[in-house]
Amino acid sequence: MSSNSKLPYTERASRHPNPLAKKLFQIATEKKSNIVVSADVTTTKELVDLADRLGPYIVVLKTHIDILPDFSSDTISQLTTLSRKHNFLIFEDRKFIDIGSTVQKQYHGGTLRISEWAHIVNCSVLAGPGIVDALSQTVEKDDFPYNRAERGLLILAEMTSKGSLATGEYTKASVEIARRHPGFVLGFVSTRALGKVTTTGESVGAEDEDFVVFTTGVNLSSKGDALGQQYQTPESAIGRGADFIIAGRGIYAAEDPVEAAKSYQEAGWKAYLARVSGA
Repeated sequence: MSSNSKLPYTERASRHPNPLAKKLFQIATEKKSNIVVSADVTTTKELVDLADRLGPYIVVLKTHIDILPDFSSDTISQLTTLSRKHNFLIFEDRKFIDIGSTVQKQYHGGTLRISEWAHIVNCSVLAGPGIVDALSQTVEKDDFPYNRAERGLLILAEMTSKGSLATGEYTKASVEIARRHPGFVLGFVSTRALGKVTTTGESVGAEDEDFVVFTTGVNLSSKGDALGQQYQTPESAIGRGADFIIAGRGIYAAEDPVEAAKSYQEAGWKAYLARVSGA
């Protein structure tokens, strides 16, 4: 685990070079939450309802906007309004993976208009570093019409699905590419802290290197599903270096999603406090 993982969010916010990372840590501190809800529902009504009900307890709402058959400008309008109302960020889990010119069009334009409303997006570097260069250049252009300080990228460095090939040299390359864009790349979707200590245990990078870690597959009760998903608890995820824990079905499919979100919020925050206190 990197040394920065053991620092409080407030201290990391004060020194972080990435403006969106600063905002994430500030929201987490204000709300005493490190919960990201993966809202994998299939209608705008369900998505907006979840965002409104769970908004007070989460830091980030993660969407798969392309699974909404009724997606429209009204979807964007309602989500962005709720993001401001409840002080959470929106993470579109698009997993960009293509040549740079195509990814620029997918991100900034097209039917989904992702750059307009998503604070965070993610990508795989399977196609090479050009994909990160392309996304970064899109945001850095003088004519980018949105607040570039509220746009950032996570690199998909590891996955929680059984048999995932996002390991070893791929994960190491993800870290090396992230280092080239500290103002745009927030960090990683991964199962543990990455950066200062590489996948081989080799110590590299600056002492103050601080990549934000989002960990998927967090569930308080289930250990997996029939399609290869492998779950871990908030305690184990944060113990391995997760800064923000992503829970999906454990919250949105619960009998009472609000009470479920509160339970995850409490467990996640307790685990974070234990980590920074050295307990």
